[in-house]
Amino acid sequence: MIDGFALGPLYVRFYGIVLMLGTVAGGFLAASELKRRGRDPEMVWDLLVYLIIGGVIGARLWHVFTPSPSALVPDPATGQLVNPYFAGGTVRILDILSIWKGGLGIPGAVMGGLIALYFYVRKNGLISFAEWTDIAAPGLALGQAIGRWGNFFNQELYGAPTSLPWKIYIDPTHRLAGFENESYYHPLFLYESLLSLLNMLFLLWIARQYSGKLKKGDVFNIYLIIYPVIRFSLDFLRLDASRVFSININQTLMAVVAVAAALVLIWRHRPGTGEAAEVQVTDANNVEIAAPKPQLESKRIVKKTVAKPVVKKPAAKKSVKKKTAK
Repeated sequence: MIDGFALGPLYVRFYGIVLMLGTVAGGFLAASELKRRGRDPEMVWDLLVYLIIGGVIGARLWHVFTPSPSALVPDPATGQLVNPYFAGGTVRILDILSIWKGGLGIPGAVMGGLIALYFYVRKNGLISFAEWTDIAAPGLALGQAIGRWGNFFNQELYGAPTSLPWKIYIDPTHRLAGFENESYYHPLFLYESLLSLLNMLFLLWIARQYSGKLKKGDVFNIYLIIYPVIRFSLDFLRLDASRVFSININQTLMAVVAVAAALVLIWRHRPGTGEAAEVQVTDANNVEIAAPKPQLESKRIVKKTVAKPVVKKPAAKKSVKKKTAK
């Protein structure tokens, strides 16, 4: 399979192109959500620069510190398999910076993006951090749905061998050790792509269906439940899961995040926590739609008036002058 093409002295990889398409598509969806909330959609493109920088740094660092077993190399001194970026007791800076060779982790991308968003909000505080996460959540899910197809071109992120009709063929050069004689595998990238697309649709639906009941940050909180459940479930099929101290680090992190996010969501909506945050929404003509306000039942106070008796004044007596005969 061709993974890219030459453009003069550069070699352009389809993996990078797909990631950028996912990023831009997520940006357009976030801009649409901003407009729906009565905000300036152009703010997305200023923020996107921060998110790309923070996301790439976070994704690369996550990969560097949690490499997959197939990426480990023998240590020159002991012969044991060790992290390739720190083999021999030295930090290989050039290898760490070589992101074009592959190696990005979604958990790190999300964490790096959140850190970048925090600093952006401190600089441009027009929208709160919590509301920004709600705006970005559906776009993030869409970006993941598209970006996972980059794994298809790299012949990576496949699962256990299978004979199912939707199996994917993996070239011998990309097969993991111990599976050289297996040709067809579960397309994990496809599973995650489709489930992320459903995640996006669900987040968009719930943001509209329950806009009067959700608090700021709830949509992103729901994302932090759904995506970790997706990732946790699919990792059971993964052959090359990253491990730290013999623990599947991605699966463990996803389980912790999903449970924590669910508890936070329940805690935020416990009885007596107050009203949901009001979200400004506009119609197609960018005219603000006022959210219906709850009507408080009030008792009507009726003031009784007592009729006063009408007292008639006696008529004035007419004075009669008697005429005296002369």
